[in-house]
Amino acid sequence: MPPTTVRLVETADAPALAAHLARDATEFARWQPARPEGFHTVEHQSARIGLLLDGHRAGTGWPGVIVADGHVIGQVTVSTILRGPLQKGFLSYWVATTAQGHGHAGHAVAQVLDVMRDELGLHRAEAHTRLDNLPSHAVLRRNGFTPWGVAQAHIHIAGTWYDELFWQRTLTDTAPRP
Repeated sequence: MPPTTVRLVETADAPALAAHLARDATEFARWQPARPEGFHTVEHQSARIGLLLDGHRAGTGWPGVIVADGHVIGQVTVSTILRGPLQKGFLSYWVATTAQGHGHAGHAVAQVLDVMRDELGLHRAEAHTRLDNLPSHAVLRRNGFTPWGVAQAHIHIAGTWYDELFWQRTLTDTAPRP
């Protein structure tokens, strides 16, 4: 298996992300809320990347891509960064269907946890998954996450409300940065 790496997203990643999202739209629709018209286009992804990078500059997120064998194969994002006494961020990720089943998500999550701790100075990582998303449960468990609760009717996808399992992982025991 080629090494998996993560890095900050760039506008130049828009074509690769759009291609994966367009090809995998039907598969991803079972896990993700409805996307706006044109979401799977290069133009929309370019604009979306611009907004994500604005959030990164503002300190509210870290938008990354997952790279294997020199190719962008997915996305990993730290969002909703809360500072002060909480020092936490919310982790989400996806891997293109053509690259699933090779450990890329697990390796990407491990690397982003290092970014959250070392670069962003966060104390806690959180994530949530649908109850039936067993592959994501395995990725999170392998990376030291533990479940801490179920949010009933938490996400609306394709006309149905789904329960979600909330996950947590402590990254450090040090005091918050000033």
